[in-house]
Amino acid sequence: MTDVRSAAVNVDGVHGTPTDAVLSGLFRSELGGHEQVVFCQDPASGLKAVIALHSTALGPALGGTRFHAYEGEDFPEAAAAQDALDLARGMSYKNALAGLDHGGGKAVIIGDPEKTKSEELLLAYGRFVASLGGRYVTACDVGTYVRDMDVVARECRWTTGRSPEHGGAGDSSVLTAFGVFQGMRAAARHRWGAATLRGRTVGVAGVGKVGHHLVEHLLADGAEVVVTDVREEAVERVRAAHPQVTAVADADALVRLPGLDVYAPCALGGALNDATVPELTAAVVCGAANNQLAHPGVEKDLADRGVLYAPDYVVNAGGVIQVADELHGFDFARAKAKAERIFDTTLEILRRADTEGVPAAVAADRVAEQRISAGTRLPGAVG
Repeated sequence: MTDVRSAAVNVDGVHGTPTDAVLSGLFRSELGGHEQVVFCQDPASGLKAVIALHSTALGPALGGTRFHAYEGEDFPEAAAAQDALDLARGMSYKNALAGLDHGGGKAVIIGDPEKTKSEELLLAYGRFVASLGGRYVTACDVGTYVRDMDVVARECRWTTGRSPEHGGAGDSSVLTAFGVFQGMRAAARHRWGAATLRGRTVGVAGVGKVGHHLVEHLLADGAEVVVTDVREEAVERVRAAHPQVTAVADADALVRLPGLDVYAPCALGGALNDATVPELTAAVVCGAANNQLAHPGVEKDLADRGVLYAPDYVVNAGGVIQVADELHGFDFARAKAKAERIFDTTLEILRRADTEGVPAAVAADRVAEQRISAGTRLPGAVG
């Protein structure tokens, strides 16, 4: 059920209407087929946001809130809507493969979080989420943090990623990084025969909330680590803690780095595209970023070059596993044990891809779509 009225009224209120491409992505099932999209606006606080619900077949939609400026876009509202649609669809697939009784949703708040984020804005956003009556459960994402979710939760009980002091699990990036590391171990087993990164060179693009935790796992496992980030202070923080880590100027340099074994995109999406894939030196791609494939067909380009791609929504599910567990009284050991199963899920997907003669992303999509279509709970599922 698509909230067409909300879309029409609120988009007009933000000086325009969505592009044809955005509307096409909303209604056409072959592009995702979303249940509901709500455009939110609160002039008093300056809030402009998009909440996209892709599917509730397995349960309430669960996914984070991204706070991003979309600078340089001619129509930032349309860019935000498209991002929300893409991310919500990815959450449906991620939650299905993680064994959660949740569908997929995502929200995007439009603006620079360093300049426009305020308590008033977050409270207004919480009221919009609450108005959905539990169809959407929110959490942290790029640009939002535990302290922000504590504020949102004052207006909305369907909020996870809160601080332990406010009944939450705290920072979900810890288990996100742990899950990505398990997926990377599985990819290493599939490619090189051993579930370890010892002696391998791993390039991490983006060492923010998740990336810096991933670096720690890799170093403990004996990997050589090279990093980059658009924020110099993020690189400096990692190198101050771990002087053995080296850095390169940017993601383009990392992609082309000689001797790279694994490339780990851990920033924003679209890292694997028509420009980067031909330059990629790594034999494995496994990272935390959502929507790493810039467009359909990139997964085949990777496979044609012999690059093993561990699908992002399979390996980065540790965070959503954590926040789903929070809904039932958070237990870190229980959540970590579920996140550890990402190793088995990733290995299953990679083996199925070989058996069916398709890229791993296609194999993962098929498994997720079958589970969403069936609409049934999985053994051991939570949510």
